[in-house]
Amino acid sequence: MKQIAKDEKAVVIIGSGAGGGTLAYELTKAGIACVLLEAGAYLKNEDYHNNEWEAFKQMAWLDARTTSGSWRIAKDFPTLPAWIVKAVGGTTTHWSGATPRFKDYEFKARTTYGDVAGATLLDWPITLEDLAPYYDKAEIAMGSTHRHGRPALPANNNYKVFANGAERVGYKLYATGPYATNAEPYDGRPASIQDGFNFQGDKSKAKWSTLVREIPRALETELLDLRPESHVVRITHDASGKVDTVVYADKSGALHEQAAHIVCVAGNSIETARLLLLSESNRFPKGLANSSDQVGRNYMRHLTGSVYARFDKPVHMFRGETMAGIIADEAAHKPDRGFVGGYYMETLSLGPSFLAAFAEPGGWGPEFAEIMDAYDRTAGMWIVGEDMPQATNRVTLSETVRDQWGLAAPNVHFDDHKNDVAMRNYAYDHAQKLYKAVGAIDSHRTPPYPSTHNLGTCRMSAKAEDGVVDRWGRAHDVPNLFVSDGSVMTTGAAANPTLTIVALAIRQAEYIAGELKKGTL
Repeated sequence: MKQIAKDEKAVVIIGSGAGGGTLAYELTKAGIACVLLEAGAYLKNEDYHNNEWEAFKQMAWLDARTTSGSWRIAKDFPTLPAWIVKAVGGTTTHWSGATPRFKDYEFKARTTYGDVAGATLLDWPITLEDLAPYYDKAEIAMGSTHRHGRPALPANNNYKVFANGAERVGYKLYATGPYATNAEPYDGRPASIQDGFNFQGDKSKAKWSTLVREIPRALETELLDLRPESHVVRITHDASGKVDTVVYADKSGALHEQAAHIVCVAGNSIETARLLLLSESNRFPKGLANSSDQVGRNYMRHLTGSVYARFDKPVHMFRGETMAGIIADEAAHKPDRGFVGGYYMETLSLGPSFLAAFAEPGGWGPEFAEIMDAYDRTAGMWIVGEDMPQATNRVTLSETVRDQWGLAAPNVHFDDHKNDVAMRNYAYDHAQKLYKAVGAIDSHRTPPYPSTHNLGTCRMSAKAEDGVVDRWGRAHDVPNLFVSDGSVMTTGAAANPTLTIVALAIRQAEYIAGELKKGTL
């Protein structure tokens, strides 16, 4: 592994997940040396515990966080607003693997949906046409099933119930993918062994992650200086306003400074916003790159909610991949349903311990016992839909809570928009009708989980006053600062975001490499 001197001005990438890990590989592949700072440990696939709570404690980001707002999470999980990973590879080591693309109209939300009261809708400064070739590259890199000749995952029992219900209620657009989990060996990764542990950490390497693909390949170029357990606490800038150093704490808490020519922040929407807010100065009193006062605002987390249905015969939903089925019929803009935007239905299986925690948080009694007793006779799905950006849904710095480094913890404030509530209730109703169509005895609406899709807080915008970064993810205020994760999403769309984050990172890397070659960056 390359070692870059701390006083050598380098391309510094903060975070090694879908955005940062992809960027590290694409830049080193182009001959550009990079320092990659990751707050978490370098866990390998063989290190994972195939036990839900042990894996959660091993992988999850459990640093101090607080939550406010009227969303259910503030009551059920006040210190865990998000369920993400703190380790090399980031949350790509925990994600489900779903890889749908955003639709054309979803890049034009303000134009398509009109003036939605209470929402801060904005059209993206890029279109589907701009991103389409990078979607192709991302799907090929990740091995998305149903794409570019890749075969589909097999249908497990949870999917068979799901698909039969879809057919009976009249849905047409359902399949076992696209997912970035191999149905057959591909790109050095084996086929799925259908063990149901891709949430908890995929030991087999069948599921794509930057830990499995991008980071090892970046290391092979001998141009990557990977530094795990390096928690970035501040980014500084010179007199001209360009970023010049990244300050980080190592495992022991000792502080280090890395000189920087370019900084790319990819810490997930919560930590990225928090870091910029922590990096205030006389020039940027509201936080680095925050002259617009948009850093931290417009936080989105997708609709999320689940329905679990009970049957009179075994389903064994836990056999096979955790997610291996998508219904896309509702992922369209049909305002006659009573809301703008759309949503997907996706198969979901949680293990007994997670289902006990998330099915009805804090619940107990006969109804709760009935849900758990019927575990082997249960089928489940997750609802993933577009939530509305709101300026008041935001990440701020806590005035009272500090993390292990003595830094202000992030507070995540969220209130459901009435469009979110209307969509969720409509989706719950239609999910329950789907299961009833195939003989469900009963079904249960599970409230939203801690966020796994964290979006916005540093959104792309054509005008500097409307957002934080431009169409390349480059800060409007700071010419050598980039944001390289889901923070840049102007709106959330209905689709799971990882494919889009990877596509944007590939596109951003191409731009950075081109600008460096021209000497303009």
